[in-house]
Amino acid sequence: MTFTQQILTVAILVLATASTRFVPFLIFRGKTTPRYIQYLSQVLPAAVFGMLVVYCLRNVHVMTAPFGIPEAIGVLVTALLHLWKRQMMVSILGGTLTYMLIVQNLTI
Repeated sequence: MTFTQQILTVAILVLATASTRFVPFLIFRGKTTPRYIQYLSQVLPAAVFGMLVVYCLRNVHVMTAPFGIPEAIGVLVTALLHLWKRQMMVSILGGTLTYMLIVQNLTI
């Protein structure tokens, strides 16, 4: 990619991201938010995290070494940190760091 193409790509990504953030406020300005939008705002975060868990664990083979142990420990650390601190970023970061440390240092 040329430098001009890189700049255009970044500009398009910034515009797309900003528009997805601003458009809902423009559409619902001065109006009450519809019930289905309120419902989606309640259920989508959990659905997204559920899909993320499935996506992250889809290629784990529990019948071959290391038998999914690093992934299980990472998930356990994430869950325990979330139950303890109730901070999403702490939970995600702690579980990810734990998993990466195990995978980088585990020799099987």
